[in-house]
Amino acid sequence: MNDRPRLSGLILTLLLVALAAAVLFPIGLTLVSSLMSEAEIGLNYDLIGKMVDTANGGQEAFVNLKLLPDWLTLAQYSQVLILSPKFLSMFWNSAGLVVPIVAGQALVGSMAAYAFAKLRFPGRDKLFFVYLMTMLMPFQVTLVPNYLVLHELGLMNRPSAIILPGIFGAFGVFMMRQFMSHIPYALTEAARIDGAGQLTIFARVILPLAKPGLAALTVLLFVDYWNMIEQPLIFLQDAGKQPLSLYLAQINQSARGVGFAASSLYMAPMVLLFLYAESYFVEGIQHSGIKG
Repeated sequence: MNDRPRLSGLILTLLLVALAAAVLFPIGLTLVSSLMSEAEIGLNYDLIGKMVDTANGGQEAFVNLKLLPDWLTLAQYSQVLILSPKFLSMFWNSAGLVVPIVAGQALVGSMAAYAFAKLRFPGRDKLFFVYLMTMLMPFQVTLVPNYLVLHELGLMNRPSAIILPGIFGAFGVFMMRQFMSHIPYALTEAARIDGAGQLTIFARVILPLAKPGLAALTVLLFVDYWNMIEQPLIFLQDAGKQPLSLYLAQINQSARGVGFAASSLYMAPMVLLFLYAESYFVEGIQHSGIKG
């Protein structure tokens, strides 16, 4: 009887390891390919000239993937970081868009979430339901109204056309409200009895306890807006103002090594941010009630 839980745990562990390997394999293959020369990448991935005869007289194509390069080279990274200033220019464009959005939505979302979670006022739940409805609407539904509003305000082709709608997104309000709902009312009542105002309670009581939720929100927002495609493609017509998320689509077939190197560098900020905030991220997701 005691062996059955151990066997179940072993099977579950093997399944999770296999799932993790399947998820990490494309990332590892991208990193390995970024260290290969362009010629070696062509030998690994090109189907032309790799046709073999089958038993029934037909032909099949195959790809001979290598997990380790024959010769390590950093030429692709040199091309991306040194010889091509466009990559770094678009990288800083992305940073200039994403950092204000993440910081602004974390601040605005936390303050609005505090009101929805801890303050009692008429119509609170109905107003929060309206927030949820706006979050459920896909970008394609709100595209035309957003375009008309930004055009009338004279914000088209400016970074503020991306930053301002991002700061006031509904996801931060929703997630932080779910997290703050688990903070006991007794803490805010005790602070109120001691003479603390709403701003003091929010800054000195709620925010310190909401650090895991803020960390989880920061990671999710960063990944979401670092990968945005539609907004900058429509609202930023000037290629010099577009973010890095549009750079990879502009790499042609003859520069696959540059594409692998750019993809590796593109993933680096997200991976580093997640590793730095991993413990807070997991705790924040657990307490917010969001399930994958």
